Amino acid sequence: MSEHRPSDQPGEYDDDFEEIVHAETDRDPDLAVIEAGSRTLRAQAGQRQGDDVPARPEDPEVDKALRAVEQELAGRWGETRLDPSLARIQALMDVLGDPQRAYPTIHITGTNGKTSTARMIEALLSAFDLRTGRYTSPHVQSVTERISLDGAPISAERFVETYDDIKAFVDLVDGKQEHRLSFFEVLTAMAYAAFADAPVDAGVVEVGMGGTWDATNVIDAAVAVVTPIDLDHTDRLGSTPGEIAVEKAGIIKQAATVILAQQPVDAAQVMLKKAVDVDATVAREGMEFGVVAREIAVGGQLMTLRGLGGEYEQVFLPLYGAHQAHNAAVALAAVEAFFGVGAEHARQLDMDTVRKAFASVTSPGRLEVVRRSPTVVLDAAHNPAGARAAADGITESFGFSRLIAVVGASAGKDVRGILEALEPICVDVVVTQNSDDRAMDADELAAVAVEVFGDDRVQVEPRLDDAIEAAITLAEEESEFAGAGVLVTGSVLTVGEARLLLGRG
Repeated sequence: MSEHRPSDQPGEYDDDFEEIVHAETDRDPDLAVIEAGSRTLRAQAGQRQGDDVPARPEDPEVDKALRAVEQELAGRWGETRLDPSLARIQALMDVLGDPQRAYPTIHITGTNGKTSTARMIEALLSAFDLRTGRYTSPHVQSVTERISLDGAPISAERFVETYDDIKAFVDLVDGKQEHRLSFFEVLTAMAYAAFADAPVDAGVVEVGMGGTWDATNVIDAAVAVVTPIDLDHTDRLGSTPGEIAVEKAGIIKQAATVILAQQPVDAAQVMLKKAVDVDATVAREGMEFGVVAREIAVGGQLMTLRGLGGEYEQVFLPLYGAHQAHNAAVALAAVEAFFGVGAEHARQLDMDTVRKAFASVTSPGRLEVVRRSPTVVLDAAHNPAGARAAADGITESFGFSRLIAVVGASAGKDVRGILEALEPICVDVVVTQNSDDRAMDADELAAVAVEVFGDDRVQVEPRLDDAIEAAITLAEEESEFAGAGVLVTGSVLTVGEARLLLGRG
């Protein structure tokens, strides 16, 4: 961290504001990717978790109870409807006895990478024998994924019990407010209550959207994490990264530690100014911490990370893409800050524990391989920045000779930007739509796809199952089974439904 970093360590920068801002957008050459041959690291990876995206409950009574809760939640304001007020969620926290204050938290905002970073932070905290609670959104397949205890989604039974426990208080607050609590507000309260009831030693909380007025922002997190900010939800948050950063900076609290990923210059200015205003300490990627080196490896990548306490070598991460390595650096710095590294002391975290934690990380729907021959990869990219990261990761890690994209997006998204990011790496695109009522119409999406790909490279299949089947057929067209691939992307909802169709969860 800038004011605590020993002066003889590499990466020391003069704290001149303009120099800091400039450095935020220019990576050190040492952070460049190291091109290297693949190596098998399964032996170092430790025990991998199984598929941690829950299926429907097998017990009919439990499934019925879960569906009843899901239906009640669905009858509330959807999470895309925003009201710039914390009045309702604060009122609910008050009557619940402020469960969110029963444990320390790490709060995460940004545009892309929040969920993967949250999972990495959770894995690190768990590896150091802390009981964790993680709250993320949106879910890939089941709403119960959003609330995790000890690294696993809470059971359907516990989800229902948690809702039942707070329902009377929800009804009480509903009756006193101009508008009823929203879907996301109730889920947030459920998460905070479940964490307090467990009880957890640490909470890892991802914002739903923005920061200042997000329902999660009733916590006073000692560590605030800001993943890369880019354009998304521009109709609600702003039309430039700097404008969006104003809202996201709201999670930075008095005297907190801010872990700041690489940012566009205008977003960095906003974050650094907010940190100064509230006397927060800032650790910046590329300056106080970062990715020193990385190699492509079988099943993921091998990294050397520079943390707040020194370098961590030979760290295997079973996820693909340079963006995940940078998420890992951010997660490591956040956990170091949580434990006081760089402020109270300068020692490193235990190297073997860090390696074990990262080797156990999963992130469903993030460059996730769900089938072979041909290979089908799922990625939940739903904005241009996410699509560019996915395209880079695919190019770097898979080497497909023929790649077909299946794209289903939500209405209102920058689909042209998503398609433009995919066009250079895809032979053809099959446009489709998921079953959500916010899904963009397949024909409307196809009109944009034709402008980007050309008419002869676009196929329209309104049903997602037909689209996946068509893409697999196109991928196999030249009988290049070993080198052919399919990428399903465009929306978390599209990826979740594809997972189910392909036998996951």
